[in-house]
Amino acid sequence: MLAGRLADPKCTLGTDPRSDPRMVAALTAIGLAGELPEAPVTVDSPIEDLLAYCAAAEEMVGSVFDHLALAAEAPKGVSTSTVTIPGADGNELTLFVSRPTAAADGPLPAVVHFHGGGMAIASAADAGYRLLREHLAAAGLVVVGVEFRNSGGRHGVHPYPAGLNDCAAATRWVHANAADLGISHLIVCGESGGGNLTLTVTHKAKREGWLDEIAGAYAQCPYISNRWLDYPEELPSLRENDGYFISCQQAALLGALYDPGKKHSHEPTCWALNATEQDLAGMPPHVISVNELDPLRDEGLLYYRRLLGAGVSVVGRIVAGTCHGGDMMFPHAMPDVLAATVRDISGFARSLTP
Repeated sequence: MLAGRLADPKCTLGTDPRSDPRMVAALTAIGLAGELPEAPVTVDSPIEDLLAYCAAAEEMVGSVFDHLALAAEAPKGVSTSTVTIPGADGNELTLFVSRPTAAADGPLPAVVHFHGGGMAIASAADAGYRLLREHLAAAGLVVVGVEFRNSGGRHGVHPYPAGLNDCAAATRWVHANAADLGISHLIVCGESGGGNLTLTVTHKAKREGWLDEIAGAYAQCPYISNRWLDYPEELPSLRENDGYFISCQQAALLGALYDPGKKHSHEPTCWALNATEQDLAGMPPHVISVNELDPLRDEGLLYYRRLLGAGVSVVGRIVAGTCHGGDMMFPHAMPDVLAATVRDISGFARSLTP
């Protein structure tokens, strides 16, 4: 049965009967439950115009996420420190290390976390990502947030492979410093663009011979196809849920900054959905978590099925009633949904052995 905008082209998050009413109320309060305005630029616009759009989008998204996160109470029993490490390209990387304050009986699993934003905007220091890391730490994990280089926004212009290199460098540093950090093993984890980085880091690791340093990968609402304006038949959610909190146009604009001219459009270390069965074979256990009302839902599910076909241990998860990243975005309005995702990430990390 057709759903969403496939059934009614005028459907919005606010009118779709599948939407969690708590999510609708939270988005209505900030004017984001209805039709999204069309962006004033296209993927073919001059780079200066794309960067100006990116800067405005970063400011808007940051204010929305801060508003939603700051309405919730931060978990207790968590401490956070900041570490600066060398990057792979002569740069410096800031890491935010959160851990439970209670004494542990032994080494804890670690989550190396890559924030969302299409690899183009946002920061690991943003309130929403900080809160997510604190919830994971309160669940008994050591969580390392990576301030990787974006392809646009306030941190400068650093297209592929800068962000990927930073995430790989951070992952390797955490593994190399496991004893000092008090960790037993690590998983990589991220949402949206961070979900793409989660998956592409595993491909980089496999190619470079250090895949054994990663015990598992947990990708949330992964932004991995770079085909958002093509609307391929195998990705019907691009039409079904287009404009539900995010649009395919927005996704394509951020992608144009990460991979200008689509020069790396077939490279699985740039866009994970390009991975072949040979690329996927031998990967560590994965979880691919998607949101029912996300335009990107079906690219995540397609990657899940390809992992299965390659013989990889993988679990697929669909969070009903939620928009892109909606299981993490509403800690005040939907705390039980956030708690379920935190439990799942924590349980996955704990299920793996060093």
